[in-house]
Amino acid sequence: QVHVVESGGGSVQAGGSLRLSCTTSTYPYSRYILGWFRQAPGKEREGVAAIHSRGGDAYYADSVKDRFTFIQDTAKNIVYLQMNSLKPEDTAMYYCAAGSIWRRPPREADFGYWGQGTQVTVSS
Repeated sequence: QVHVVESGGGSVQAGGSLRLSCTTSTYPYSRYILGWFRQAPGKEREGVAAIHSRGGDAYYADSVKDRFTFIQDTAKNIVYLQMNSLKPEDTAMYYCAAGSIWRRPPREADFGYWGQGTQVTVSS
């Protein structure tokens, strides 16, 4: 059983930054494809970013490209999602998930292990 734990959400004003973190139990995160999905009230969950650490590849949705970026800390087994220039439309519950299929954009069905989610709220 793999446990995915994310943290780092909070409330910021537009233009601010937050750093989300994601870690996995049992095996290092690099063994998996890690994806970040978000779901805003009344909307479907969407994949905003994914990282294939061993493959040296990363994906960012157009809506977050150039604002979100992955930072890896292999020693701590943590992957950070650095979120800059946050906008009110980034407000959502963010979920980290671990899977084994690399696809652009990431698909929920490819991720078997999910964290509990962390709330990000951006006020205007």
